[in-house]
Formats: sequence, C-alpha cells, structure tokens
Amino acid sequence: MKSEAAFSVRPLFRGALDFLLPPLCFGCAGEVEAQGGLCPTCWAGLNFITQPQCISCGFPFSHDMPEGVLCASCHQHKPRFEGARSAIAYNQESRPIVLSFKHGGRTEGLSTMAKWLARAAADFISEVDVIIPVPLHGLRLFTRKFNQSALLADALSELTGIAANPFILKRTKNTKTQGGLNRAQREKNVRAAFRVEDKAKINLKAKTALLIDDVFTTGATVDNCTLALQKAGAKTVYVLTLARVVEPLKKKPGRNKVKKKVGKKVGKS
Repeated sequence: MKSEAAFSVRPLFRGALDFLLPPLCFGCAGEVEAQGGLCPTCWAGLNFITQPQCISCGFPFSHDMPEGVLCASCHQHKPRFEGARSAIAYNQESRPIVLSFKHGGRTEGLSTMAKWLARAAADFISEVDVIIPVPLHGLRLFTRKFNQSALLADALSELTGIAANPFILKRTKNTKTQGGLNRAQREKNVRAAFRVEDKAKINLKAKTALLIDDVFTTGATVDNCTLALQKAGAKTVYVLTLARVVEPLKKKPGRNKVKKKVGKKVGKS
C-alpha cells in the first residue's frame, strides 16, 4: 500500500517536471495544461463517431437509421469480423494527430486515446477475452522501432484490465504500405499475410478477441487478420480502431499536401 506521503509528494514532483518540460499537445506540440492533453484547436477538430452507424463495420450514417442496419458496402460483402468500431473520423483535422503518433513517435496521448477506444467499443468490450494488435512485419518493426497498434492495445489493456497479447498474430509477408491503393489492391496486398502459430492457438480457442489497429480504411487488413484468428479457433472477433476514413481526403491540384479545410461533424462528440 502506498503511503500518504507518497501521494502528497507526487503532485509536487509532477509540477516540477511540468515546469522543466512543459506538457505539449500530442497533435500540434503546442503547450497544454496537462500531459496527454490536446490544445483547444486540435480538440475542436475531432469528430467522434457515434450512433447511428453500420451494425457491422461501424461506418457512420449522416442521418437517423433503424437499429441494426448494414451500410451499402457490408450489404455487398459482409466482413468476417462480428463488428467494428472506431473512435474518431480520419479527416483533415485528425490526420496530424494520427500521423504524429504513428510516424512521429508522439506517444504521450496514449492514455487519452485509450479512453476514446473504450468509449467507442462500449457495446462489446465486456465480451472480450483478449486484445490483439494488428502486427507489423519484422523488417518494418525494425525500421519504425514500435508498433503503434500494439501501443494502443497495451494502453486499452491497462485501462480495462483485459489482457493484451501482441504475440498471437504474426504478419508473414512484408506487404507494401496500403496508402494509395484502392479496395481491390488493398485486399490483394494483405491476402494470406497473417497467421497464428500453432503454439499460440491455445490462447484463442473459443475466445472472443478484440483486434486493434490505428486506421480503418476499407477493412481489408482487419478482415484478413480476422480470418487468421478464426482459423486458429477464435469464437468471435471484434475490431476497434483509433480512426476511420469516412470521406477521402482531398489534395491541392498538383501537390502532395493535404488541403486544409473545416470538415463536417460525424455523430456527436
């Protein structure tokens, strides 16, 4: 048990640390009041995804829909996973936040993002036995130094108490980056790229798994991961991502930079 003195010293230590190293917004790196927070501008640009949304893939509808409705994409090709949810819409405003975490190593917002994930998965989080991140290939992991999906899985595990296991699912192909590929190309790129080793199957048999990734675009990656988990004995697979592409990001003509504009809200914050 921690003493009262320890609790009284901790705020003083935190205050001294904040004085020497001021807390920074994990989106734009501007100063904020507390570590792991967003500045007002970055916060205002977030579109949290809520109901109504597709019962299967979690795509948000722009108007009220009856409960249990599938989106057009899931009507044509129902995903293998039981259901998917995402915390925020991936748009012009949230893109810098996601990329600063994924490629810039800005991990100070993990505890905040874990709360967003838990909120998005409120419908099924209580059913989950194990949290599994989408894996990186060993070569890409060596280059990037960390797996952003594994960090999200660990943060969610710490928040919920549900065990996270980054060693169950393996990526057997060093697939090209999915960015810039269309739906068919994405599916082909990740087909048969994941498997569960025999020694790890005991951790999946008849269990409900929650698959974690950073961004849901077409669902090709998580759908193929789901197939590998199902073949290994998983009873049910849910998918949870930090962000979800709702509308294509528009670019300025002749440039490779994202056009900055105000995006419309998706659901309620």
